[in-house]
Amino acid sequence: MKQFIRSIVVDAVLNAHKNGTLCSDQIPEMEIGVPRHPDHGDFSANIAMVSAKIQKMPPRKIAESIVSEIRLPQTIEKVEIAGPGFINFFLSGSAWHPVVDQVLSEDEQYGSSDLGENQRVQVEFVSANPTGPLHVGHGRGAAVGDAVAAILSFAGYDVQREYYINDSGRQIRTLGTSVWLRVCEKSGADIDFPEDCYQGDYINDLADQVIEIHGDQFYRSDETDAVMTCATFAARQILSGIKEDLENFGVVFDCWFSEQSLYDSGRVQSAIDHFKSKDIVYEKDGALWFRTEKYGDEKDRVVVRNNGLTTYFASDIAYHKEKFERGFSRVIDVWGADHHGYIKRIEAAIEAAGEAAGQSPDAAGYGKDQFDVILVRLVNLLRDGKPFQMSTRAGEFVTLKDIVDEVGKDAARFMFLSRSYDSGLDFDLELAKQKNADNPVYYVQYVHARITGILLKAVDQGFIREIDFNAGQHLAHLTAPEEIQLLKILGSFRENVEKSAKTLHPHVIFTFLMSLASAFHGYYNKHKVITDDGDLTLARLSLVLSVKKVIRNGLTLLGVSAPERM
Repeated sequence: MKQFIRSIVVDAVLNAHKNGTLCSDQIPEMEIGVPRHPDHGDFSANIAMVSAKIQKMPPRKIAESIVSEIRLPQTIEKVEIAGPGFINFFLSGSAWHPVVDQVLSEDEQYGSSDLGENQRVQVEFVSANPTGPLHVGHGRGAAVGDAVAAILSFAGYDVQREYYINDSGRQIRTLGTSVWLRVCEKSGADIDFPEDCYQGDYINDLADQVIEIHGDQFYRSDETDAVMTCATFAARQILSGIKEDLENFGVVFDCWFSEQSLYDSGRVQSAIDHFKSKDIVYEKDGALWFRTEKYGDEKDRVVVRNNGLTTYFASDIAYHKEKFERGFSRVIDVWGADHHGYIKRIEAAIEAAGEAAGQSPDAAGYGKDQFDVILVRLVNLLRDGKPFQMSTRAGEFVTLKDIVDEVGKDAARFMFLSRSYDSGLDFDLELAKQKNADNPVYYVQYVHARITGILLKAVDQGFIREIDFNAGQHLAHLTAPEEIQLLKILGSFRENVEKSAKTLHPHVIFTFLMSLASAFHGYYNKHKVITDDGDLTLARLSLVLSVKKVIRNGLTLLGVSAPERM
């Protein structure tokens, strides 16, 4: 519809120039927006304001010239000039009827677009260290990353989901030490368990498994070798649990990338040597430093300590360099908000990689414009509005599994996505389980289930042969204000998908679904769908089927199911 309005405006500008009321036929970039107040029309064009310099005329006079050249089609009732020169378009109800046919014919593809032009995009998310179960914060990051990937794919991007396994370095060694000490403790040794080791009953469980596999004399093994054995086993078991928890949460990755593989393949050392040859890595005080300050970071960063051990930054440099070498034109990382200070150094590494490869700073594939970081804020758990800490065997945090077991996958994902990820989230466990309109996921899913019930009833009464069809019927009967409002919302779905894709904010889809559900509930409470008038009934069945399909498409993007009955 916006493209239709835009074409009308463009034609009017060209005609105004041809007739001499405008001095230029140049069409600057303009915005076709939806006015906040319905009294200002269905759409508004700012062409007059953005053309003032070009036309060398006051915006309102430009607007008058343009409006005088508009020949109104039947679908536009009137055009008005408002304020400094906004051109407001008021559409007839019939202008929105084609939305139904479009939804029904495009079905699962309705709302999709070619915005991304099949650009290759990698979304890396969760990437929790395999040192313990996923907690509730990881759950929000998982929901956000998976939804962003789905929305980008729906908007025409070629998307790959990736999990970066931090299976190398100090934390893995600490995991191995933690399990080893519990093994020794269970074998009768007097152990003073350090505070910096991993706590929680899951460490005890892992120790029991190690003893079962290696025997009750394992504690007599060489400590260095034993710690490594425990670390490898524990990380593998924890990672297996992480994969299972994510699959139960509806998250499946295309690639699981091992940090250790960067060392085993020599990529970390190769990257360091490469940057040393370009004087981007230099030696000072016995350590190797990366010139991150040169590329916008607040200071240079160590990549190899003076004891010869590499930092996490060293492997991150190699990893992000490798990402772009795989051919991704855009890389998106989903991190916890506490990693904000890490962004600049990764951007610096990417810029430096482009420069070292002989590319200009803004070259596609190596510029920071091809790198995005989504920072996900914390989740505050509540029960009946009060702060709550669930009991858990995983240590002093709430696991993702705990949440999914209590409220279910759909409610958990929908609640995680109910607010922008850059805002804190209050997650009320009792609210997420309620079967009423106060629970957002129930509120939206119930629309899909209720419409299924309506359609089944229509089949029973002989109005339609089956509950699914691909073309609207007798749409001219859709004239009620509530029907037109539903059509307008349905018609905006693709725009919302593209907005969500451009901003990387999946809560845009959540907000859209809540608006559509609210409009449907208001409509259903005021109007009967199945009436004594056969043609009106068919028109309304066409409308509600369209609502059902768009609800399903939106929920699918968020990884939430669309039940047929509730």
